[in-house]
Amino acid sequence: MQQRTIVVTDSQCLLHRNGQGHPERPERLEAILTMLSDYEHKEQLEYIPARNAHHEELLRVHTAEHIQRINETARQSFTRLDPDTSTNAYSSSAAYKAAGAAVVATLQACAQPGISTFSLGRPPGHHAERDRAMGFCLFNNVAVAAATALSQGMQRVMILDWDLHHGNGTMHTFAKSPDVLFCSLHQSPLYPGSGKIDEIGTGAGAGYSLNVPLPGGCGDDIYVQVLLDAVLPLGLAYKPELILVSAGFDAHERDPIGGMQVTGAGFYHMTRIMTTLALETGAYGPVFVLEGGYDLTGLSEGVRACLLGVADGPDLPARPETDSATRTTLSTAAKLLSPYWGEDLFHNTG
Repeated sequence: MQQRTIVVTDSQCLLHRNGQGHPERPERLEAILTMLSDYEHKEQLEYIPARNAHHEELLRVHTAEHIQRINETARQSFTRLDPDTSTNAYSSSAAYKAAGAAVVATLQACAQPGISTFSLGRPPGHHAERDRAMGFCLFNNVAVAAATALSQGMQRVMILDWDLHHGNGTMHTFAKSPDVLFCSLHQSPLYPGSGKIDEIGTGAGAGYSLNVPLPGGCGDDIYVQVLLDAVLPLGLAYKPELILVSAGFDAHERDPIGGMQVTGAGFYHMTRIMTTLALETGAYGPVFVLEGGYDLTGLSEGVRACLLGVADGPDLPARPETDSATRTTLSTAAKLLSPYWGEDLFHNTG
């Protein structure tokens, strides 16, 4: 059964620039759009324009002072917000569209069971904290989308972040809330330094963050192992009403920033695992929200692999040969989360 995908984007997202030679550049989105024009199942894609994120939507995640700071960049041809993050006069407009694209993609998915959506916006978002921009990110797009869903009555939202870098802003946004289950696979040690395995949430949100730090060099089998042995069983136990994916592609083997070895096949299998989770739990989505990915070929290949994974429908890949180091990491995660979910949650890690 082939499934269709709604793609949400806007040309305004092409106008944001961080400065000469910066890896997060308009060509990233251009490369994806070029790929989509030749995509083999393009008849299954439905395009919907993004809209600006509303002020009240942003306020659910960011402070009014931070929003105003981003607004003020429109008056300057160049503003440096942190060592890695700069803006031009069009960046704030792009940021509003990128966050709005994630919201539109989420609302579309929630209105049509069985439909997957892909938010193609830039700048990316998962590093943006409540009160500051960082790591190429201005507004936290996926967090704004999740908070919007919660405001409309959702009670259990799951976010999987498979970007190379840890989504510190997303984790911190929901660290105290059981309404969002945050799961992250990321290279460690690496920027921004968060995402340690013992960061499992705090207060009422304790047990609702799963962080799986991985060493450089991990490829498809290890990523699939983590999803099958940890993310999938945790998702089945949580029973999300909505699944969001912070879909970064800088773990691709071609990426100049990353040190991972994931290929298009890996992103394809991860997508099919998440569509299976959505089917098994009755969740809306998955909703994919573009994050990183800085080799244009690898980025396009990764997005295409996700679309193919959605088109081919739910399925679980064959379990790869177990990597002992990864098994040890997951066993540690299982012990940390077992007080909240039971001893047998990650049954393949013991």
